[in-house]
Amino acid sequence: MNPVLSVKSVLFLVAVLVSAAGAGQTGRIALNTRASYVDVKVRRAELKHTKSKRVRTALADLKTCSALPVVDPPTGPMRIPMHYLQGWSGAINPAEQVQTAVYGRFELRVTSGMNQFLATGSHREARCAQDQIDKWAQANTLMDYDAAEQRQSWFQVEWTLASVSTSESVLVNDPKLDKVETARDIGWMGKVAYHMIEFPLEKVHQQNHHYWRGLGAMATGVVASDQKLFDFGVQAYKDGVDEIDQRGAFPKEMVRADRAIHYQSFALQPLVTLAAFAERQGVPLYSYTSPTGSTIADAINFLGMAVADPSIVKVYTPEQQQLVRSDEQDFFADLEFYTHRFPDRKLPPSLVDALKKPTFATRLGGGTTVLAGR
Repeated sequence: MNPVLSVKSVLFLVAVLVSAAGAGQTGRIALNTRASYVDVKVRRAELKHTKSKRVRTALADLKTCSALPVVDPPTGPMRIPMHYLQGWSGAINPAEQVQTAVYGRFELRVTSGMNQFLATGSHREARCAQDQIDKWAQANTLMDYDAAEQRQSWFQVEWTLASVSTSESVLVNDPKLDKVETARDIGWMGKVAYHMIEFPLEKVHQQNHHYWRGLGAMATGVVASDQKLFDFGVQAYKDGVDEIDQRGAFPKEMVRADRAIHYQSFALQPLVTLAAFAERQGVPLYSYTSPTGSTIADAINFLGMAVADPSIVKVYTPEQQQLVRSDEQDFFADLEFYTHRFPDRKLPPSLVDALKKPTFATRLGGGTTVLAGR
């Protein structure tokens, strides 16, 4: 046996093993707990001087936390019925909407206060949002469920945690907030995040819900300076990009029958936001390329093509696609962060046209046009 080749082989194997062991790890970095997915001071200055009619409209449409009623936390075990009446597409279960209304009101009140603080620097609004979070934190909300028995409850936790943790990442930039209260609330988010990602189902549930859990984990990891949660989010992003096929589609979202295009968009929402968070910590996730050569831009381009011509998804599913309704403000909300980061990149014309209207998604922090729109 050639000893030189043997050494090379050993070194190669070591490199592979080290790479495998470090998959999803960013290395120990000093997480900046004040670095939200947007630069708060810079964005506030941009909003103050913006000439964009679309951004001004979004600012004018913002609600205020202090004008919305306090949302008491739900009590007892989380038992939310499944979103669809049958399977993973089709008719929506009205009973689920009744059960989740309280989470929507909570997210709206928190994000409203955060958005107002971002735009104006209002301590009153920041404190209102923090007090609303604290009410749920002290009740230990979002903890009483089992993912195996209550799948929809698990999903709701990931969305609400994403909303509240992204909001917290902005709120912590108010130095006047009560430090004890804020620490208590961030501690609660950490408990919610770990409970959410440690179910055995998480290991095999690798599609849009995995990415949403990644966003809640990463945003919580940032404000809590928790490397493990941050790394979970990094790996969730890579897992998502690794799913992208040669056309730019997420195959596991394409199986959603008449809502395949909807779920292509829904998977992109947490992924793009994950990249925005990571880049603020010096981790260049936008540039991550899958083993097959895919990037997040490929999935965005496919979404744009599918919106323009829904028939292209027929290679995945024969069902006629549900088109985007004019009142679906969240459908393209994540693209605000992408276009803010890459203002010179050309989007498909259908997405350029879609971004002529303000976007809004409480799961991503509320007024996404206010947060990052141009």
